[in-house]
Amino acid sequence: MSRVRVHNLSVSLDGFATGEGQSMEAPFGHAGGRLHEWLFPTRTFRAMQGEPGGETGADDAFAARHEAGIGAEIMGRNKFGPQRGPWTDHEWKGWWGPNPPFHTPVFVLTHYPRPSLEMEGGTTFHFVNASPHEALRLAREAAGGLDIRIGGGPTTVRRFLEADLIDHLHVVLVPIVLGRGVRLWDGLEGLEKRFHVESVTTPSGVTHLTFTRP
Repeated sequence: MSRVRVHNLSVSLDGFATGEGQSMEAPFGHAGGRLHEWLFPTRTFRAMQGEPGGETGADDAFAARHEAGIGAEIMGRNKFGPQRGPWTDHEWKGWWGPNPPFHTPVFVLTHYPRPSLEMEGGTTFHFVNASPHEALRLAREAAGGLDIRIGGGPTTVRRFLEADLIDHLHVVLVPIVLGRGVRLWDGLEGLEKRFHVESVTTPSGVTHLTFTRP
């Protein structure tokens, strides 16, 4: 059976994985890029931007694990874009330009399905009104035996954790306090009992926490 994985999910000290006030100009709301400053210098991130160089080290080693063995992704609607309610802007094709970095089928969870959107590089966005179990079934059918990545945001990751569908969870604890936004951990008391937990602190100041199902 393919595994269900979460990678590089950055969370503030007070538990927020995104800020308040998401917009076209601010995908993470008032948090800006502060949750991901550990990622930007890495070789993995720079390669995704088509840029040479970058730091290697532990942060890069964790960042690089997000892609290997992935055959499909599931994400929440607000990772795809800031719109709420019925789709009115069908020209919007996500934050990532014509060639998104996924290169797999991507299932976007939404109460307002729309036709699939085929992009360059092998990414096709499918917009589905589905429970976590149903979305996972669709993703597994499309993944060809490879693993499924739950790409975020925090509400979507929390729903899959509540349904006990996550096999590997990688959270990056970032030493900032956001105060408001969307929290990851609410309602997940005792989560650690399901997993083997490890932590690695790096010179950037973040702590990589991995929760792996035994």
